[in-house]
Amino acid sequence: MVLSADRGNGMTRRITTFDEFRDAVSAYRLPRVLLAGLELDLFTAVGERTWTIAELAKELKVSERGLAILCRNLAMAGVLLKKGTSYKNSRLGATALNANHPTYRGSYLGLIKSHWTDWFRLLESVRSGLPIDHDVPDSPDWRRQFTWAMHHRTLETAPAIAAQVNVRQAKTLLDLGGGPGTYAMAFLAKNPQLRATVCDREAALDVAKEIAATHRAGRRLSYLPLDFAKESIPGAYNVIWYSNVLHIYSPEVNQAIFRRALAALTPGGRFIIQDAFLHDREGLYPAEASLFAVSMLLFTEGGNTYSATETMRWLKDAGFVRVKLLRVKKRMEDWEDGILEAVAPGSRPGRTVRRVRSKGSSRAR
Repeated sequence: MVLSADRGNGMTRRITTFDEFRDAVSAYRLPRVLLAGLELDLFTAVGERTWTIAELAKELKVSERGLAILCRNLAMAGVLLKKGTSYKNSRLGATALNANHPTYRGSYLGLIKSHWTDWFRLLESVRSGLPIDHDVPDSPDWRRQFTWAMHHRTLETAPAIAAQVNVRQAKTLLDLGGGPGTYAMAFLAKNPQLRATVCDREAALDVAKEIAATHRAGRRLSYLPLDFAKESIPGAYNVIWYSNVLHIYSPEVNQAIFRRALAALTPGGRFIIQDAFLHDREGLYPAEASLFAVSMLLFTEGGNTYSATETMRWLKDAGFVRVKLLRVKKRMEDWEDGILEAVAPGSRPGRTVRRVRSKGSSRAR
């Protein structure tokens, strides 16, 4: 599972002038406006009505002056719609941001809000090399909320990926570290011949069971509580899907997991990794993958983001063959060029998506 929500930073080029530096540093302004709207539960309060500032300020118990400036900027960003002196929700505001709508992404929005404060503490982790709150135990309740957040994060992405990664010849799939099982469910929905197992902590699997109960394909989903960073993986699978987990662990732990995954695959079985890979020679780009490493510093004991090239080397060292980078459609991917496939020695069942040219894993950005 992915451990943060740092998408859409907008940084696409190097900073070379003071004005560019100023603009990059000042980019916090719109995010803070958006977060203020969330913190006020403004989109829920607006609902399906159209409001004047005076009416809405009374409803939210805030000043008219402050709300007028906030709403103007929310409308500038497109999450509210303004007509004359009145405001109403955009489609996004009325649905995913509105706690009274069935498609509300509350758990993920809560994670985004908490990260504003967490990132202010970056210097602590830079100095210590440890995650913030490293001495606070991970409670089952926090794990449950986090797992729901990961489900909300991948609701659209998982079906798009499952439609492009061909597992039609596979009978069994393990969603390793799969949290809510959103990807497992997407693969099951696309492939009626498939049976899947989601492997994670007990608290995460409780969420996966709730989600699966709402889907017909959920009857083909099984659950495996396991600390796969330390324990062998029981069973034998045609495909192991390792999505947004690589970045949580150190190189040493990941390489041990790779060996355990190989032992749990059938001959010719496929180990498919989705993550925030770096692709240039110096390990700087894409920018999003570099920035995501900061989240790993803040929230994990040894996590990081890794280059596709080094990850492919680890896979070969673990004993995998035919290691390659897969291509999915732009804007229908979780991370830019973010899927690797490796094959267990033996005959290979099935096909997958097209292979990227061999130089793709190291091309400059």
